[in-house]
Amino acid sequence: MTDDDHGALAPEQLGAYFALMEAVSLLQHAVEQQLRTEGDLSWVQFQLLARLAGVPGRQLTMTALADGVVYSRSGLTYQAAQLEKAGLVTRDPSPDDERATLVTITPAGLERVATVLPGHIQVARHLLFDPLTDGDLHHLGDIMTRVRDHMRAQPPRSAAPRKRRSPSPDGCQATG
Repeated sequence: MTDDDHGALAPEQLGAYFALMEAVSLLQHAVEQQLRTEGDLSWVQFQLLARLAGVPGRQLTMTALADGVVYSRSGLTYQAAQLEKAGLVTRDPSPDDERATLVTITPAGLERVATVLPGHIQVARHLLFDPLTDGDLHHLGDIMTRVRDHMRAQPPRSAAPRKRRSPSPDGCQATG
């Protein structure tokens, strides 16, 4: 890292950044194609279902889901509604907190995850893991875990205050 955190990125940093972003875009595109073809799911819908399938009780609050999949509250509500219409999840008020909504994966949702998971693993293996040695994989896992943990050290997005509309000096509404 350079001494000037606000200056331009060093050429090596810029190269690593663009290589990472391109690799993520290529991988995400291939994953999204596989999920649409084999399961009629978006990437976000798959993340929601996979997260629910992997927790005890197979249910989480909408807030926990939003924080876990890094998605906006409104976008998550829409995606959960789509999954509910398809019979893959249910949404119910939490008995512990009247403000919270619990999302629970259904047997059909578990079946959909089981249907798409083999192809999902195949895409990840082919595009991400095949070109790596065991040592590369260890280093990549270590690096990406540190980067993710650094990013996650910020308050979760669900804890961030929502933007409120306030009048501007000229009387028009402006976001603040």
